Amino acid sequence: MADFGAELDGFRGEVRDWLAANFPPSLAHTATSPFAGAVARKETADDEVWRARMGETGWGAPDWPKAYGGGGLTPGQVKVLREEMARIGASNPIGGMGVMMLGPTLLEYGDETQKKRHLPSVARGELRWCQGFSEPGAGSDLAGLTTRAEDKGDHWLVNCQKIWTSGANLADWCFCLVRTDTTRKHDGISFVLIDMKTPGVETRPILLINGASPFCETFFTDVHVPKENLVGPLNGGWTIAKRLLQHERAGLSTAVSAARAEVKVQMPDLAKQYVGVDEAGRIDDADLRRRVIDFEMEAKALRLTHARSAAEARSNQGPRATTSILKNVGSFIRRDGAELTAEIMGYRGLAWGGEPFTPEEIASVRNLFHSKAGTIAGGSQEVQLNIIAKRILGLPDPA
Repeated sequence: MADFGAELDGFRGEVRDWLAANFPPSLAHTATSPFAGAVARKETADDEVWRARMGETGWGAPDWPKAYGGGGLTPGQVKVLREEMARIGASNPIGGMGVMMLGPTLLEYGDETQKKRHLPSVARGELRWCQGFSEPGAGSDLAGLTTRAEDKGDHWLVNCQKIWTSGANLADWCFCLVRTDTTRKHDGISFVLIDMKTPGVETRPILLINGASPFCETFFTDVHVPKENLVGPLNGGWTIAKRLLQHERAGLSTAVSAARAEVKVQMPDLAKQYVGVDEAGRIDDADLRRRVIDFEMEAKALRLTHARSAAEARSNQGPRATTSILKNVGSFIRRDGAELTAEIMGYRGLAWGGEPFTPEEIASVRNLFHSKAGTIAGGSQEVQLNIIAKRILGLPDPA
């Protein structure tokens, strides 16, 4: 059924009423997405209440089928839900890699048992997932991974070291690429799910320049993985991984829009606050005024393009290689925004802690450092440019 007029208007009224009754006002314009910023915010009782209520409705994963814990909403209804949440400064408290990457991939490649076992807990925000892809010797050349998964009859025996495993020290499960055939490169990789409580799993957080430790070294030593945790066909993991990475890049570009929606003070107002205004009430620096407007236009264009891409992805049953364009542009905009914010704040934009700096000023500095990693996370900008050249522009490989 198409989403027209009265039908969506009626749903919009339902969403407004439900949000008014269930969304804690204390969380308005507060980052609840794990990708919203560089500084972790301590959760409150209201966070727990909001997550539970969104999980009960299935709106944490609004477009997933209800059979797997999702909301079962149409594309039009998902759009309405997001608009109404943005209107009151609410963000989705159920996210992370389970929703952004594993869920859509499992819906496409998982068997029925795997879907029913894992997806409802993801949609309710009950379990955390991490991604076991990159290795010390296999980053940009991911297919060069050496993780061994030996067939031991009723289980796989996994041995390896993974690197840059986001949130591994807090994760309950890991979706992991392993090598099940050493005679072939791309066609010797499989996709498995690993319980992080399994004996032999060890994580070591990596301290970053911004003072946070979102990444880990992860070691798997003689880890037993049940055969039923293999997703898709044996040695078919590379195809699944490419699809998952498309979902990841789409999610990373979405995070830029989500972070913008959660900012209490927008860039023009921030500039007026720190730089001042002229007699016409404009930012009192013509050059800065132009650059702020240029940034706002780029950010707006990204949000609109992402909305169009998301609609196309839903109609075509999944993301496309254009996610590489959005990922690159999104990471550049986040970096440029962080740098511009620091410039606007002047010396207060170089705060690291203590008096007389505000929490927002301290957070902006950490976000400045964190923003530099965006051109690497989810696949470096160089890798994305190669994908754009080959899969979108149809250019040949260099001789």
